[in-house]
Amino acid sequence: MKIFLNPGHHPGVDSGAVNKELGLQECYITLNISKRVKQYLEAVGYQVQMVQSDNLAGESPQYINVTESANTWGADLFISIHCNSATRSDARGVETLCCGLGDEGERLAECIQNQVVATIQKIDVSFPDRGVKKDVRGLAVLRATAMPAVLVEMAFINNVEDAKLLIDYEDEFARAIARGISDFYV
Repeated sequence: MKIFLNPGHHPGVDSGAVNKELGLQECYITLNISKRVKQYLEAVGYQVQMVQSDNLAGESPQYINVTESANTWGADLFISIHCNSATRSDARGVETLCCGLGDEGERLAECIQNQVVATIQKIDVSFPDRGVKKDVRGLAVLRATAMPAVLVEMAFINNVEDAKLLIDYEDEFARAIARGISDFYV
């Protein structure tokens, strides 16, 4: 199976969401966790390609169109990994977006969501399960892929409790995402 990982945003170009208090940038958290996901998936025999970009192809040589790369490579699954952010600092939890409900993308999203919730709630029982949601924004990484695709919003980077989970438990997030991907094939 061929898995395409897309760590959200791009260091030095687009930091994504930030937590100024803790000095965190989404692009580095997603890259670190995605590298671990890649290692775990390759260890059990999956082929994995990973490209970090914000999908603004053509505007700069630094940008790579990730959906085009995934489609051309013939990926079986596409997983974009992100940190959530909100105007309210008390927003917490994990949610996973998919293009539509009732399809393979939703099933993949449920597999990953269930693993992340189960894993992180063992560390912090108050960590919310925000569920699987249909993408209403029309995100390119979900609508322009030729394979089941999801976007995992691991936790809220602007919430101090969630941000500390992202810092202290990178490996747990990575293992949970990798297990969720494997669960899809069971």
